[in-house]
Amino acid sequence: MSANSRRPLISGNWKMHQNHYEAIQFMQKLAYLVGKDDFEAVDVSVHPPFTDIRSVQTLIEADSLRFLLGAQHCHFEEKGAFTGEVAPSFLAKLNVKYVICGHSERREIFGETDEMVKSKVKAILASNMTPIVCVGETLDERESGSTTEKVVGQVRSALSALSPEQVASLVVAYEPIWAIGTGKTATTEDAQEVCAAIRREVSVLSGADAANSIRVQYGGSVKAANIADLMSQPDIDGALVGGASLDPDEFARIVQYRLH
Repeated sequence: MSANSRRPLISGNWKMHQNHYEAIQFMQKLAYLVGKDDFEAVDVSVHPPFTDIRSVQTLIEADSLRFLLGAQHCHFEEKGAFTGEVAPSFLAKLNVKYVICGHSERREIFGETDEMVKSKVKAILASNMTPIVCVGETLDERESGSTTEKVVGQVRSALSALSPEQVASLVVAYEPIWAIGTGKTATTEDAQEVCAAIRREVSVLSGADAANSIRVQYGGSVKAANIADLMSQPDIDGALVGGASLDPDEFARIVQYRLH
C-alpha cells in the first residue's frame, strides 16, 4: 500500500487507441488478470475513446466488473453549437465516474487554456463526476527551474473557484510533459517533491482537510518496473498510465504494484 491513508487510484488512459471491438477484448482479458483482492486495495479506472465508452460500460455492468469507467475529455457547456464536442451530462448518462481534464496533449496540441480547464472542472463536478485534473511542465520549464511555479499555478487556476468539499473529492495528476511517451520518468524523489508541492498549494487554497483528502497521481512513462517505487512516496496516491495501459498484462502488473 502507499505510505498514506488515501485509497490509491490507478487510471489507464488509452488515448486514441482501440476501437470498440478491441476495447471489449481488452477488458475481458484485464478482468481475468485483475482479481478481487486487487480491487480491495486499489481503485482502477479505464479511459477509452468516446466511441468505446458504451461498449465498455455494457461489459462492466453486465459482468459486474469493478473497474470504474472514465473519459478522456469533455466540453464545459451542456449543449450548443460545438461540433465534435461531448457534454459532461452525456458522459454521466453512461455512468462515467472520472473525466481527465487538461491533459498535456489537450493543452499543447489543442490549445486548452487554464481558464478552459477551470470551466471543465466545474462542469464535470456539476454532472456528479470526478475530474482528474492534469498539471505539468515542459522540458524547457524544468531546465529553467520553474517546474513548481508552473505546476502550482495550474493547480491554483483549476481549483480556486471550488469549495473545500469539492476540492477534497478531486484527483490531480502531475504529468511532466517531457516524460510522456518518451520512456523518461521523473526520479521518485522529484515526483514526490512536485506532488508534495501540489498538496501544499491545495492546503493554502482549501485547507488542511482538503489537502489530506485530495488524491495526487503521477503520470509519465509509468510501468510495472517503476510503479512500486512511485507508490511508496507519501504524496503519490496513484498513477495516470498512458502507453502501458494498452497492454493488459503490463497494466495488471501496475495495478498489482503492492505485490512487487
